[in-house]
Amino acid sequence: MLRVRIIPCLDVARGRVVKGTRFVDLTDEGDPPELAERYAAEGADEIVFLDIDAAPDGRATLLDVVQRTARRVFVPLTVGGGVRSVAEMRDVLRAGADKVSFNTAAVREPDLIRRCARRFGSQAVVVAIDARRRAGPADPGAGWEVVVKGGREPTGLDAIAWAARAVGAGAGELLVTSIDRDGTGEGFDTLLLRAISDRVPVPVIASGGAAGPGDFVAAVRDGGASAVLAASIFHRRRHAIGDVKAAMAAAGIPVRAAAGSVG
Repeated sequence: MLRVRIIPCLDVARGRVVKGTRFVDLTDEGDPPELAERYAAEGADEIVFLDIDAAPDGRATLLDVVQRTARRVFVPLTVGGGVRSVAEMRDVLRAGADKVSFNTAAVREPDLIRRCARRFGSQAVVVAIDARRRAGPADPGAGWEVVVKGGREPTGLDAIAWAARAVGAGAGELLVTSIDRDGTGEGFDTLLLRAISDRVPVPVIASGGAAGPGDFVAAVRDGGASAVLAASIFHRRRHAIGDVKAAMAAAGIPVRAAAGSVG
């Protein structure tokens, strides 16, 4: 089994890192380059930078903020938000990103995934899937629907079917966020994660709902995730990256040693 990655997420609005619950009620959490540098020093395996205003506002990614962030970190950086063309993906990569995440644009134009993968390679193309349960938790069989524009707009797409289609088009990785769990501290939606990870042959990044190290373990053990992403528990120092990695190692999950640890 490959080492499982721990990934802090920087949700960026108007050039600042923010965090809310279910994508609303946002609070300021700090400066993107400063937080990225801190997390890289603490042992983050990657950083994800999501410009959450870009798609709703119909604008391109804030390349200057991406550039400043990329200069401060020496771990892989994934950037998403506002990328709608091969040329815009090129610009984001030139600004310092290692991978580019597509969400709303990919749903609107699935062939964009294929064109970008053909130009830059599937390893550089991440498709982010924001999913909401079609019914309450008591009825998991109802499935999940894809939502776009920062969780504001339902699409009618089945999340599992869309995941398979995105990978078929060339996505090398999926970032799967449970809108129902985002910012709630109720744990990752392991049923959603397992349904997707069993369907696709590429890595699945779990997102939405982390409260503590045990949730990261569950995302991998029960959800089949290859990487686990979180925001508020790291921003607000509720848990350190080292705490999470220690819990995962104790559970027998292979991880890269955190800063200051041995192994």
